[in-house]
Amino acid sequence: MSQMTGTQSIRFDREIYINSYASVVGQKEGEGPLGAQFDQVEEDPLYGCNTWEEAESRFQTEAARRAAAKAGLSMEEIRLIYAGDLLAQCSASTFGISSLERPLYGLFGACSTMGEALSMASMAVAGGYADPVLALTSSHFGSAEKEFRFPLDYGSQRPLSASWTVTGSGACVVGTKKGKVRIAGLTTGKIVDYGLKDSQNMGACMAPAACDTISRNLADFGWQPGAYDRIVTGDLGFVGQQILFDLLEQEGWDIRGQHMDCGMMIFDPASQDTHAGGSGCGCSASVLAAELLPRLAAGEWKRLLFVPTGALMSKVSFYEGQSVPGIAHGVILEHVEG
Repeated sequence: MSQMTGTQSIRFDREIYINSYASVVGQKEGEGPLGAQFDQVEEDPLYGCNTWEEAESRFQTEAARRAAAKAGLSMEEIRLIYAGDLLAQCSASTFGISSLERPLYGLFGACSTMGEALSMASMAVAGGYADPVLALTSSHFGSAEKEFRFPLDYGSQRPLSASWTVTGSGACVVGTKKGKVRIAGLTTGKIVDYGLKDSQNMGACMAPAACDTISRNLADFGWQPGAYDRIVTGDLGFVGQQILFDLLEQEGWDIRGQHMDCGMMIFDPASQDTHAGGSGCGCSASVLAAELLPRLAAGEWKRLLFVPTGALMSKVSFYEGQSVPGIAHGVILEHVEG
């Protein structure tokens, strides 16, 4: 029986659960509003390593091990891993996951990668191809600045529209074992490109994709925004949020009463000087594990639409003057009674 719904969505006819989740973040994230809720706050940004990239791999490895342990699983019992990051050739995941010695699919969806990883994991479980599956992502302020902007020693000034890449990792174990949160459906995003070229304004570049995915999700399932207790985007930040509201209003949707954004939640811009908010693959992943899933599991919310957003640029495309396309993947998460 087909599980396809509408033009871009899936409604699972099999119970798929998030069995456990873990988050490991850096010192700045630990000093933010969610600091007490992360599983581990690592004060050393290098995590005892020699480079930012090695440190990011270690953040990811620790999040993976913690998520598996919280599910009562040895790493050998994890059937499959979907993981990704922002670095070229997903190198943080490559070196982070290699020590775990488990089958791996490396993913790249920029900052939307946690939505992509959860989507792929839930489809693998639903199809009977793997169970349990680990979905995780990571990012690091130092490695991202080095890869996409300027070395930290350069001391470049950041415009107010810029976001602050989160140092951290979030991981989830997905399987058929009953839990307090289930993945009820998906809406796979399309690439949306408004021709914007300002890599220091990711919120504006990604908001059109978030609008497209949220609008398509509501249409595919025949729901109004009120069907969700919360609609949570990845890292649009304070700039992208208003653009999202304006674009959705043109489509006939008003989500102001339900909307939250991980990039706006993880830092306090007034005291931490993070401008538009947080970003990076680790942003939505760590907020999901530290804040969103615990509140769903406790029954505070009944249904949530998790929509990580990504800016699909590379160093090459940026230097060649290309625009910054966006993408967003929607994951429907529901509280399970009993």
